[in-house]
Amino acid sequence: MATGQKLMRAVRVFEFGGPEVLKLQSDIAVPIPKDHQVLIKVHACGVNPVETYIRSGTYSRKPLLPYTPGSDVAGVIEAVGDNASAFKKGDRVFTSSTISGGYAEYALAADHTVYKLPEKLDFKQGAAIGIPYFTAYRALIHSARVKAGESVLVHGASGGVGLAACQIARVYGLKVLGTAGTEEGQKIVLQNGAHEVFNHREVNYIDKIKKYVGEKGIDVIIEMLANVNLSKDLSLLSHGGRVIVVGSRGTIEINPRDTMAKESSIIGVTLFSSTKEEFQQYAAALQAGMEIGWLKPVIGSQYPLEKVAEAHENIIHGSGATGKMILLL
Repeated sequence: MATGQKLMRAVRVFEFGGPEVLKLQSDIAVPIPKDHQVLIKVHACGVNPVETYIRSGTYSRKPLLPYTPGSDVAGVIEAVGDNASAFKKGDRVFTSSTISGGYAEYALAADHTVYKLPEKLDFKQGAAIGIPYFTAYRALIHSARVKAGESVLVHGASGGVGLAACQIARVYGLKVLGTAGTEEGQKIVLQNGAHEVFNHREVNYIDKIKKYVGEKGIDVIIEMLANVNLSKDLSLLSHGGRVIVVGSRGTIEINPRDTMAKESSIIGVTLFSSTKEEFQQYAAALQAGMEIGWLKPVIGSQYPLEKVAEAHENIIHGSGATGKMILLL
């Protein structure tokens, strides 16, 4: 190892598997930014369900081992590579992607995936923007092509993506319905843009939604757990309605006939399919949201880096999300 090389703490994954494969190490070399790259001193990093799928080896994208998970960091620019002149040391920033991994004291990122963090948002909130808000924006605007005046049901609205979807949908002029599984979750959904909230742990909650929306049905459903809800979603849709599948953790049986009379659609969405231009478009809209004040991430459970395995366990098997899960550095 080169003398004078700075070392940092970082979480490393050497084999795919359960949360126990997340290893905190303290002798990892701090990366050096190259052309069009910046090095960020990480203050907080968002934890997203997709990181647990990647870690378990079941996801379509498999990183080369060993690797450090995490894409959504917020912190301060520590060093700037060549041709990354949009940033200078000391700038407060957040990312939608990293090169070296976010569960670490320092993270390397390509300059086009780094954005200025306004003073009115703290680092925890900055770490809650990346995947949740960019995914919610892509789902609503790009995939569902929502129009003002339409209705949207955010199925699983109290987590990171769900609350982002509620805030975005409301500001775009939609009638916003949400579901949550706890009383606290329901309260937070109502505080973040939903006109009405339903408890998806109640046996008859689908009937309550049907009664609330009447004959017409719902134009757009943002679906976080399609393997449980997709069949019910199809029964709720309006004519020409669409279900946008943001998350699914298994298989489900549906009757394709349910899509025919209503000419409804099931559309999958993944943030990683976005082009560089689309990311810039989403970032412009979200940056405006921060400036105006409607983009306000809600922080949920917070963990130190030492408890990263517990965080991964809880984001999948916890009792229902309320706000965005964050690692603090």
